[in-house]
Amino acid sequence: MIWKKAAVLGMAAAAIMGISACGSSNGTQQASAPANSSAASQSVKNPAGNGKTIVVYFSATGNTGKAANVIARESKGDIWEIKPEKPYSKADLDYLDDNSRSVKEHNDPSIRPAISGNVPAWDSYSTVYLGYPIWWGEAPNIMYTFVENHDFSGKRVIPFCTSASSGVGDSAEHLHQAAGKGDWMGGTRFSGGFNEKDVIDWVKKY
Repeated sequence: MIWKKAAVLGMAAAAIMGISACGSSNGTQQASAPANSSAASQSVKNPAGNGKTIVVYFSATGNTGKAANVIARESKGDIWEIKPEKPYSKADLDYLDDNSRSVKEHNDPSIRPAISGNVPAWDSYSTVYLGYPIWWGEAPNIMYTFVENHDFSGKRVIPFCTSASSGVGDSAEHLHQAAGKGDWMGGTRFSGGFNEKDVIDWVKKY
């Protein structure tokens, strides 16, 4: 009789262990949020650091500025415009004039247009949306002035650009190479007459 009781107790214990194992498995699946869940998005949106976000952009004609403002609003981030010490005039932006300022800068990649002012409390930001127009398939030289003079260590950088027809190309990667540091995401391009919903949907991915 003793051995029968032991056998029954052993079977009961095995059954309890089996139920516990199934419960543990289900708990793990529920705790592991899918990639597109709000929990996963939150962990990505607030990387190491204080989680502050800023949108930094250069806009010669206003299109990039419009996108930047939507991004700042949707990401609840701060915003800072890269302003050249010498503003670009309409003649400066005439890409059909070989003597225009923009053409000369494009033809000489070493030119670094001076920037007016500095980003306040740059070190306090852990996520940086970086925006610019596309000129001849590249970011304008003034963007290199900015990235070469700011430390991107520990920052997640999310590039975006605007253009009438050209794609983002290798512009984001070239800026990354010039910056040398930071965790850079792939660049995204919006058309000059972008749909605001497209920008909002893109921000939600981060």
